[in-house]
Amino acid sequence: MLDRYFAIEKKERFAVHWVTRSVASPCPDPVSGGEEELVRANALGLERVRGLKDRPASTALEPAEPSLLDVKVELARRMLTHCHFCERRCGVDRTADETGFCGVGAESRYSSDFLHLGEEPELVPSHTIFFSGCTFECVYCQNWDIAMHPDSGFHAEPEMLSAVLLEGISQGSRNANFVGGNPDPNLHTILETVRLVGYHGRFLPIVWNSNMYTSEEAMDVLEGVIDVYLGDFRYGNDGCARELSGVERYFEVVSGSFERAWKSAEVMVRHLVLPGHLECCTHPIMEWVSKRMPGAYFNLMFQYRPEYRAGLHPEIDRRLTQEERNRALALAAEYSINYQ
Repeated sequence: MLDRYFAIEKKERFAVHWVTRSVASPCPDPVSGGEEELVRANALGLERVRGLKDRPASTALEPAEPSLLDVKVELARRMLTHCHFCERRCGVDRTADETGFCGVGAESRYSSDFLHLGEEPELVPSHTIFFSGCTFECVYCQNWDIAMHPDSGFHAEPEMLSAVLLEGISQGSRNANFVGGNPDPNLHTILETVRLVGYHGRFLPIVWNSNMYTSEEAMDVLEGVIDVYLGDFRYGNDGCARELSGVERYFEVVSGSFERAWKSAEVMVRHLVLPGHLECCTHPIMEWVSKRMPGAYFNLMFQYRPEYRAGLHPEIDRRLTQEERNRALALAAEYSINYQ
């Protein structure tokens, strides 16, 4: 588990974004390239990244000009004009001051950044950047002041964010952790930030801390940039997702994103156990993970507390019982879940 992540920490492997930066762009001028051309170039370049990403860091990789990372930055900018970063696929032109469900405009905003000590032990201290806005509307959201207010916080300038990430390295950060809210609406800003980190960030792993309701096209762009997907797997069915987070096709989309992440990077699954949802959610999620991602890192989380609008849903307007905790642990044992 997380073997490549630890190899980056030991400077035995490069962070994958540095590998992608070393791959020459398959199209000569990404800035002027059309979206379809950039999609093809990204697919071609990723074949090269897959062959290079486990190359020892003792073998130097020199940055290319232009690079596959430049292709990804430009492709995200094109996607912004008919936004489909997440599977809501609002299709709005965010460059023309239109906003979709998440409410995030062309310019990202963030509420805070700091060295987080409350993440999984393997990640801390983790330099987290909390973006404003979210693609979900969870009735029990514990970060609702960030997630439900996309205009809150500060303008997220890539130049500034890259500078603070580099400063974080000198302070002991082990990774760059993009979260929120949710990072998906901020794909364009994050890619530009990663590009600006440059040489001094070549051993800085990138963590995508997401609800995983990410579009297939966005997952294509993220491959070759993300070292670790720290993903929430909340619901075992679409009905609960619709009622509690206002989202359709949940299981199909999120399980598909996890499968794609599992093939291209390292994955840490987070599952927040919800009261009254052991059989409808926890059970099918563990069954799926045991079959499709055997041995995956699985953070079984018991810290649920009713927040935001949970009081409007009596079944989740309480904390977990000990019986529910015991049932979750029994399910983990039944499916050989490698829970933390």
